[in-house]
Parts: sequence; structure tokens; C-alpha cells
Amino acid sequence: MEKHVVTGAFGYSGKYIAARLLDQGREVHTLTNSPDRENPFGGKVTATPFDFDSPERMIETLRGAEVLYNTYWVRFNYGGFSHEAAVNNTLKLFSAAQQAGVRRVVHVSIANPSEQSELEYFRGKARLERELIASGMSYCILRPTVLFGREDVLVNNIAWTLRRLPLFGVFGDGQYRIQPIYVEDLAQLAVEHASRGENEIIDAVGPETFTFRGLVETIGSIIGRKRPIISVSPRMGYYAVWMLGKLKGDIFLTREEIVGLMQGKLCSDSPPTGHTKLTEWCRRHADVLGRKYANELARRKNRRKAYDHL
Repeated sequence: MEKHVVTGAFGYSGKYIAARLLDQGREVHTLTNSPDRENPFGGKVTATPFDFDSPERMIETLRGAEVLYNTYWVRFNYGGFSHEAAVNNTLKLFSAAQQAGVRRVVHVSIANPSEQSELEYFRGKARLERELIASGMSYCILRPTVLFGREDVLVNNIAWTLRRLPLFGVFGDGQYRIQPIYVEDLAQLAVEHASRGENEIIDAVGPETFTFRGLVETIGSIIGRKRPIISVSPRMGYYAVWMLGKLKGDIFLTREEIVGLMQGKLCSDSPPTGHTKLTEWCRRHADVLGRKYANELARRKNRRKAYDHL
């Protein structure tokens, strides 16, 4: 059996990649910050903690691996987590993979990265792409827009808000585009392109494109919670989501995420690479979508509990 290593296999996207690899009969290991989190695979996936201060241990874990699938990142700066630390740690991971002789790296980036971006998230992702390309290792870089699925945050929490508030505010006119991709489709892309030899950069985007206002209207219609949608200034909108986050002990959206959303960074002009429609997925889960709030910060703090899901 070929050995494959997936970062974060007990989390979100990494879990779906690991599941597909197991279905193919691969030997799967995971590097994770949460080795004690509930293991959805039983003994089929072995876990080793990240040890960025001791690269030798990561090299040993990666030795003999055919492919490394990297999903490691942080969504926002908070406490001991930062984009800067995530960049530095990922560079250590790439170096360990190179020294271990890993044949290929499948790296999950983000749509529209740029080292000239005002947004640290997109600058960090762009730097990692550049460093991976310069490493000389075979690579496939996947650039997803925004993911949806059973452990989703954004789509679920839009539905959660629509279920509880009498109206919904969008930042500005809400006409900026968003093109979500199903997490299973991202996993399929990752596994399919792992076996190839050529270096690739692929926009991972779904088959449906919405304006943000249209996305909210669509979700509201599907779950039976049509609400008046009003335009608010980004400043007022950030204050509102900050208050929601405080009430739930979470960070609902950051200023950077709002700017990136309004700049259209969650959309691509490339042809769709995913096939699952968000509208069809929402209809299948309409009864449960948004019933529970998806708390990103709680996932960071509780490293034992499995991610909440629909």
C-alpha cells in the first residue's frame, strides 16, 4: 500500500481527503494539532502531532510517503494563532517533505492569492505557493473559493442567522460574487491530481455563482426563512457580526474577510471544477441547515471534540 500523509484529517477538508484515500486502499497518516480529537476512522488513520520546533520528527513521519496533502492553515489571527505563524510552520512542513523524499505535494491554497494584497490571508497563501514552486518538488496547488459541507461555517451560519433574526444585512450593495465548492468535490480533486506528475495550479470552484445578496436570498428561500435583506455599510456590518460573535463566543467574520468578500476574491473566472450544486445540497439538508451555530473558535479551543456537523 502506498503511504499518503494528510494534514488535519480529523478536521474539515482533510477528513474528506483521508476518507477517499482509504477507499482506494491507501495507507493514511495524519499530521495534526489535535491528535486527541475524536478519530472518525478508528485505527485506519494514525495521528502524529505537528512538531514545528522539531523538524526531524516531521521528517520521520513523512519518510516513505508518496504524497503529502496539506490543508494546514488558520482562518484568522487570534491568541496563539496567526497567519504569520501558519506561513512559517507550513514552510517547515514543506522543508520536511522535501528532506523526507515525498514525491508530490497537493497543497490547498485560496482563490486569488497575491503577495501584493492588502489582506494578510491572501499574501500568506501567495508566498506559500511561491515557496512550494521553488522547492523543486512535484506539486498540485488547489485554489478553493469557499467550502460548503456538513461541517461548514459560512453557509450554515447564514442559515442560522436567517432562522433567528427578522432581517439580514449585507455589506454594501451585496452584488459581489461568491462561487462555493463542495468539500467532497475538493477532496476528489486532491486525490485525482495526486497521482499525476505535471505541476498544476487549479482553481477549485463550484458550478454555481451567486451574488452575496443572491446567496442569502437563495438560502432563505430553501430553508423557508425569507427575510428582508438590507444594505449596510461595511463598518456597521462589521459591528453587527462582531456583536453576534461576542454573543456566541466566536468570531463570526473578520474585517479582512469582509474586505475580501466585497473585493470578489471568493469567485473565479475559471471553468467549474466541482460538480455539486450548493442549491441542491441545501435542499437535501434544508431541515437541519442552520439549526445549530457552527463555532469556529470553539473548534480551535476544544482539541478533543469532533467538529459539529449537520
